[in-house]
Amino acid sequence: MAVVYILLLGVTLTACWIFNDRFLEKSYLNYKKDNLMEVYHLLSEAEDYSDSSFEEEIMRLCTTYNVSFVVTDAASNTIYSSIKDPGQISMQLRDIVFARDNLEKEMISENDSYSLSFLRDPVIKSEYAVMWGNLGEDCFFMIRTPLESVRESVRMANHMLLFIGLIALILSGVVSLFVSKRITKPILELAEVSRNMAGLNFESKYTGTSKSEIGILGENMNQLSSKLEETISDLKTANLELQRDVEARRNADQRRQEFLANVSHELKTPIALIQGYAEGLKDGVIEDSESRDYYCDVIMDETKKMNHLVKRLISLNHVESGEDAMVMERFDVNELILHSMEAFEVMCEQEGITQHYVSQPGLFVWADEYQVEEVLRNYLSNAVHYCRGKKEIRVSVQRSEGHIRIVVYNSGEPIPEESLGRLWDKFYKVDKARTREYGGSGLGLSIVKAIMDSLHQAYGVRNCDDGVEFWFELETK
Repeated sequence: MAVVYILLLGVTLTACWIFNDRFLEKSYLNYKKDNLMEVYHLLSEAEDYSDSSFEEEIMRLCTTYNVSFVVTDAASNTIYSSIKDPGQISMQLRDIVFARDNLEKEMISENDSYSLSFLRDPVIKSEYAVMWGNLGEDCFFMIRTPLESVRESVRMANHMLLFIGLIALILSGVVSLFVSKRITKPILELAEVSRNMAGLNFESKYTGTSKSEIGILGENMNQLSSKLEETISDLKTANLELQRDVEARRNADQRRQEFLANVSHELKTPIALIQGYAEGLKDGVIEDSESRDYYCDVIMDETKKMNHLVKRLISLNHVESGEDAMVMERFDVNELILHSMEAFEVMCEQEGITQHYVSQPGLFVWADEYQVEEVLRNYLSNAVHYCRGKKEIRVSVQRSEGHIRIVVYNSGEPIPEESLGRLWDKFYKVDKARTREYGGSGLGLSIVKAIMDSLHQAYGVRNCDDGVEFWFELETK
């Protein structure tokens, strides 16, 4: 904008300068010609040169137009003149009448009564607009006005125009740059907002406070951003519900059969223990109170484990069947990670485990916040229960185009390669003794699998040199 404005102003000033240089002098010469004609008409119409009104009018014209004249008889005697010493004008008149070569003439117009031309007198090096002719028999006249002042005025006007034009160009350049920056700054801000919106990032908002057309556009774009974010959230939720409905019909029967088989298998052992210890109490095989308390503790412990197992099974069944509707929303997963790690601080302190995580604010993702927290807590729970060696748990976030990967590492023994592929199966336990020791049901990773499958996102596990890493991915767009 600034460059275009400066170029336009420069072209305009150049055109004015060319027009001034080419046509101003001609305009002034025509003006001088009209001045001479006006004086001529006054002289030709005068009946008495001594009349006071005539003298007053002719002197006014001569003063106003810088004109001088002389009227002579045939013998070159002065009859009437506008100056006290008309000798030079009379001499010039004789030179013109007798066509002497010491004058350079450029004829402008000519008729029987007068001739009009531009003269250059090489003797005195002056230029004049000159009109001469006769006013009657044996009566001649000459009227002249100097032209040097006209040409000098044109040169001064051109120099002044050039000087003022340069100043105007500089000032207009500075002003136009300032104004264009004032205009382009909010436009660039709007461009950045639209670029973020194109990338499905709706956190960026227009911050201008102007009430101009640009300010109105920025406010409308802010409203559009909010509407788009809300609409995309609804569309993602609807899309997940549609996919879940399609898969639910296909997998309902299979899940039901697997659920019944797994429940039967997992409840068999605690029920048998409860039955055995209860029968022992009933038959009175235990006589001392300490043994009876032990039997009761075993029964209560197994009952608690069965209750926990049933709750986990119900939770898993809800996720797999789609009864827990996924609500897609945009939230900061960094806060969720910090909150989840805080929940395990007491347990980690009891086990002598240290947790590490470098906070990264602004990690916005699209997912069901409640279900993602369930996934992360299952990973952290496994990490705490299987942490060995240097007893360290690290949570990290890896960014990629459109996704982030959340990794939970715990030091300890690696998982046997033959067990890596079965970790996500219901009730599968690598170390059955330790799992039973802390009350694990073997359903935590199955719940993770069900949730991540419902979100249609990747997840997995891999062995490290000194531990194990569990990971899952979430969308950022």
